[in-house]
Amino acid sequence: MKYLLALDQSTVSARALVIDHSGNAISLAQKEITQIYPQPGWVEHDPNEIWSAQIGVAADALSRANIGPKDIAAVGVTNQRETTVIWDRKTSQPIANAIVWQDRRTSPMCETMKADGLESFVQSKTGLVIDAYFSGTKVCWLLDHVPGARERAERGELAFGTIDSWLIWKLTEGRCHVTDETNASRTMFYNIRTRMWDDHLLNALGIPRLLLPEVKSSSEVYGETVGTLPGIPIAGNAGDQQAALFGHMCNQPGMVKNTYGTGCFMLMNTGTQPIVSKNKLVTTVSWRINHRTEYALEGSVFSAGAVVQWLRDGLGIIRSSDEVEQLALTVEDNGGVYFVPAFAGLGAPYWDPYAQGRIVGLTRGTKAGHIARAALESIAYQVTDILTAMESDSGIQLCELRVDGGACRNNLLMQFQADILGVPVVSAQKVETTAMGAAYLAGLGVGYFKSTDEITSQWSAGQIFEPRMSQDQRETLRSGWSKALHGTKSDIHGNLP
Repeated sequence: MKYLLALDQSTVSARALVIDHSGNAISLAQKEITQIYPQPGWVEHDPNEIWSAQIGVAADALSRANIGPKDIAAVGVTNQRETTVIWDRKTSQPIANAIVWQDRRTSPMCETMKADGLESFVQSKTGLVIDAYFSGTKVCWLLDHVPGARERAERGELAFGTIDSWLIWKLTEGRCHVTDETNASRTMFYNIRTRMWDDHLLNALGIPRLLLPEVKSSSEVYGETVGTLPGIPIAGNAGDQQAALFGHMCNQPGMVKNTYGTGCFMLMNTGTQPIVSKNKLVTTVSWRINHRTEYALEGSVFSAGAVVQWLRDGLGIIRSSDEVEQLALTVEDNGGVYFVPAFAGLGAPYWDPYAQGRIVGLTRGTKAGHIARAALESIAYQVTDILTAMESDSGIQLCELRVDGGACRNNLLMQFQADILGVPVVSAQKVETTAMGAAYLAGLGVGYFKSTDEITSQWSAGQIFEPRMSQDQRETLRSGWSKALHGTKSDIHGNLP
């Protein structure tokens, strides 16, 4: 019996999952990767560490399943998006650490682009807003700050990629320099309508075309692995959020999923027509399968699980992330406390890179439990603000929210999310949604699965949280959140109130 292997390279870890034809997880291996913070607002990863961790967990997952490379029908790759790597084509050595999607060092460059009147130009072509979150300005920064990099890039000596391109390059020992449409659509220089790298945007950003990977679909054979795990077709590739959307089988317009990780990422499938957002969401590619490209509206929360990590590592009121729910349950409500976790600015639908976090409503009666509860609620409020914008842009009323990610184990958060949204929150029975999506795409790419219908039949609901809050209470809480949020926003010069 053949299996599928998914390589899931996230912001915090490298993971590998082996599944069978019924979508059952046979084995899982995981290893954390080092977070590098050279200075405030900067976040980096070591690409060589990422590769070493990823190939290591892949071998470990096969070993745990008691199978070898010949037992794998195909491998699928999914990755933290926007994180930017540039490497030498001959030596395969990175010219610098990878700049992570959370990194804010290029915010001044983005403000210059806005001042030059490029916002509508960029949105019309890419579906994105101008922000340091995306890959484009990260590439510029590396070319301008690594000695000789720009000249070498113009001579075709260097290669750029998001983490998927880097892993596929390493898996094939440099035979394949590719990406897929989902990852390309996150760069800020890929035209999602023509489905090509855009020369006007490349010129505006000063990025040589010779640096770029070839853009493929999300489900096709790109090449075969060599080296440690040889001879496996690499046949699936998608950014982690699109892979999760596919893993949830949100394959009809109007279906929505949200992933709760370091950040939160909500995507709504909008079908074959890209919808231009009027509410500061981004338009992105969901996937391309069988010559058909589908699109999504997306909103990103920069600090979700990160706020719980801060309670642990910064404030020290919990010893592990799992303790936050127990602490929050020591109080009946938030006690009037609101926590805006703008540790790295604010993402959608606010897009304020200079916003700073704040906790408001503190009194002598405030306890650690109130702060813990306010921290969890802040995640749900941010998600709700995105959904409100999504419904306005699409004209589609949400029926349910499908969810995944580590925070889905927190029942208090999931119940509050359902309450503040006013719709059911549904987790998948098979929890490894992102990796499953990558495996499914790979399986389609080699004919392991005959159609998406075959895969859809494998999805089933796990826990369902029904809303229990009254509309009046919901509106009162959201009003308090809006007031707290207002105090974090900066003006156009980055000055806070």
